[in-house]
Amino acid sequence: MRGAVLAVGDELLLGDIVNSNAAWLGEQLAAVGVQVVHSAMVGDDVERLATALRRALEDADVVVVTGGLGPTVDDLTRDAVALVAGVPQDRVPGIEEQLRGKFAAFGYDMPEAVLKQADVPRGARVLDNPVGTAPGLRLEVDGKLVFAVPGPPHEMKVVCGAVLPELAALTGTVLHTRQLHCAGTGESQVAERVEAAVTVPDGVQLAYLAGGGVVRVRFTGSDDTALLPLAEAAANALGDDVFGRDGDTLTGVVHRLLGASGATVAVAESLTGGLLGAALSAEPGSSAGFVGGVLVYATPLKAVLAGVPEAVLAEHGAVADPTARAMAEGVRERTGATYGVALTGVAGPDPQEGHPPGTLFVAVAGPEGTRVRSVRVPGDRERVRALSVTLALDLLRRTLARAS
Repeated sequence: MRGAVLAVGDELLLGDIVNSNAAWLGEQLAAVGVQVVHSAMVGDDVERLATALRRALEDADVVVVTGGLGPTVDDLTRDAVALVAGVPQDRVPGIEEQLRGKFAAFGYDMPEAVLKQADVPRGARVLDNPVGTAPGLRLEVDGKLVFAVPGPPHEMKVVCGAVLPELAALTGTVLHTRQLHCAGTGESQVAERVEAAVTVPDGVQLAYLAGGGVVRVRFTGSDDTALLPLAEAAANALGDDVFGRDGDTLTGVVHRLLGASGATVAVAESLTGGLLGAALSAEPGSSAGFVGGVLVYATPLKAVLAGVPEAVLAEHGAVADPTARAMAEGVRERTGATYGVALTGVAGPDPQEGHPPGTLFVAVAGPEGTRVRSVRVPGDRERVRALSVTLALDLLRRTLARAS
């Protein structure tokens, strides 16, 4: 079965919002045997939307439209779907009652415009949306399926809970995946090592997905028993660059390792300005392993708060191996944590102390001593800071794994 994804909204075309829905839908549709052959974005114009939907239906057996189901004048997906199907829209009393009930439950007066969401193209089936006001729609158009689901990602995923099982039943094929997550090495190096160790048989797809300093190695196929030995062989070839599998996250793995040994960690951050602490505290139950940290963005605070000796700063500056080392050791000592992690570097766009943008020093201090890694990472300021967090977490992960 061939599929298409159509994302609706001027905000997507203008770059105000990143189209994360298309990526999620592509992965989920593939998992139920739907091959996505067409994906597009279209603005809030009913004629353009209808044209885009007709075009998608030419390529695909099923089209999932996200967005444009709300109550405002620029929410036009219902109108476009009805136009393409050649049917009128009917006001559904049951949906109107639900909408009034939802607003009353929160003590809000309901604008009459909200009732637009109770209009349904004739012949469409309504898909319940328990976390929002706009229901989804399912309609057959010339023997093909159109699903319209809300644009907010959390609503879209909930409503798709009724879409994906139906598609899986229609295809009769559920694809399985096995994934390895790697950090500390590049996509091309990962691919070279995997492909030297693994011969991919017919019926299995091998893909590499890189982002945020993490490379995912994904095997996909209909026979899960064929995927496991491939994943094992790839994991053996990649060694300790693999930090997790399938649903694992780097912060989740770090917290598991901390918990297994009863260890704790504190951070001293310069260029990342709190991003590392935010990542470590995002996991549920993170207080068991993460004790806190200090933001030492200004050079003098590296001495005042992180305990870096003035002599080190005077001789080496804020961006240097000895400074990162002293920051990690200082925050560990001052917080009483088992491990201290420090980040200092140049996020850009301008050089600092003779170092080009992207220069990074990350240090981990613990009972076994202090390790410092120096790298230069590519990208703009935002990317450099994000990659810095990944590299720091990965160095901590490797240190904890070796200590266990």
